[in-house]
Parts: sequence; C-alpha cells; structure tokens
Amino acid sequence: MKPITEYTDFRQLMLDYYEDRKRRSAFSWRDFSKAAGFTSSSYMKVVCDGKSKLSKIGVERTGVAMGLVGFEMEYFRALVEFGQAGTEDKKKAAYERMLSIAKVHKVRVMEGDLFEFYDSWQNPVVRELAPLMPGATPGEMAKMCYPEVSAAEVQQSLNFLTKAGLLKKAGDSFTLAETSIKGTPDATRLALRGMHRMMSKLATPAIDLPAGERNFSGVTMGVSRESYDRIVKVLDECRRQIIAIAAEDKSIEQVYRLNLQLFPLTKSVKESKNEEA
Repeated sequence: MKPITEYTDFRQLMLDYYEDRKRRSAFSWRDFSKAAGFTSSSYMKVVCDGKSKLSKIGVERTGVAMGLVGFEMEYFRALVEFGQAGTEDKKKAAYERMLSIAKVHKVRVMEGDLFEFYDSWQNPVVRELAPLMPGATPGEMAKMCYPEVSAAEVQQSLNFLTKAGLLKKAGDSFTLAETSIKGTPDATRLALRGMHRMMSKLATPAIDLPAGERNFSGVTMGVSRESYDRIVKVLDECRRQIIAIAAEDKSIEQVYRLNLQLFPLTKSVKESKNEEA
C-alpha cells in the first residue's frame, strides 16, 4: 500500500487496505467490519461504496482495525473529515490540518503542491513573469505586478515554484518547467475555488486601467438548461482557442488573466413552480 499521506480520499485508503489484506490472506468485508466493531457484516463495504459515512466513533474503530497509530491515525481523522465535510470552509480546514500533520512529521502530501500553488494569486503570476525578466531581482519583479506585492512575497513564490518543479533556475534567470500540478477532482475543485475568488477580486480594480489594456464585457440574459449547456461548450472551445494563441506567442511581454464567468442571477423559475405544485 501507498503511504497514508498519499491519499486524499479516505474511502480509497480503506479499499486499498482491504484489497491488500485480501491478497495476502483470507480476508473478507465481514472480517473488516468485525475488526472495526460493526455489527453489520457489510458495513465497511457500504462506507467504501460511498453509501454511508463514518461517525467519530467509527473513525476511531476503523483506524484501529487498519492498524493506524500516531500521526497516521491523526491524519486519518483529518482525511475522513475532509471527505465528509459539508461546507467548503470545513473541507479546507481539514485539508490544511492534513498538510500540517504531514509537515510536522516530515512527510509529503502528494497534492500539497496543488493547494499551495493555488493558495495565492502570486504563484501563477510569478511563474509566468519570472521567465520574462532574466536576471531580475524579486524586488524588480514585484514592481511589475498588479496589485503591488513585496519583494519578500515574490521570493517566497520563487522558492516554492522551483521546489515544486514548476520553474527551473539557471544562474539568476528562470525558465518554465513543463511540470503540471494535478490532483483528485475533489482536491482540485477546492483549490481552484479559492483561486477563482482571488482572481475575481483582482478584476475589480482592473476596470480602472486604460481601455486599451483590458477588455470587459457582459450580458444579462434568460436561458434554459439546454441553452446553458450549449453556452458552456462554446466557452470551453473559446478558452481552448485562446490558450492555443497564447502558446504560439514567441514575444511575450506581459502576464494577463482571463476570467470566463457564467453564473445565475436568479433561481430557476421552473424549479420554483414544481415546488409550489
């Protein structure tokens, strides 16, 4: 089995444990459930299938049944909380606890880089800016950013980006590495939501920039679910075409952010009528 800190899905951890035990000896879902103190012989399978949750007592029993001790048990508690959290804030808090536990015990969470990268808008900006300014100091890079950041913040981003393999340092210059940060859908969604919030806030002061340096447009419209799906496909294709244009550019001189936002301003009238019926 993989080290526990390589998991961000507690159900996958439990399933891998079960499969590992089953390969090495006669081991059934009944045995697993019994070891965890559950009367239902299939309870562990029901949990792994996502049809039931683990209570606080269930977390402790399951951890003991899996032989987890010390920081592994502590990590498992946070892992389950991350998987079962009902709100984004609770989910983020649990994930940060997982990272903290791993850091204290000098082990790495595989998706820790994903979270750290999207934890600050400066990281993606500095990653694109640094290669454009060979030989520049962190202070010089900081002066180029909207909004203003400190040299220390830029240096912190550079340190992280090189450590994570997202930038390559050659002397006093940087080049883009082809390494990409990937994670499970659950962790990626959580990380990206924070980034979208930050980037949306940065868009507001950008309205005051000269019209030749920014482009803002919008439309308020009524749509059906079918039209919404078609619009999303058009936006996805537009984004892919824009990325392709940027990838072909051999004389980059500035870092831009493109936000494609389509969001509801009202509740669904159709659903409202169904509720009243």
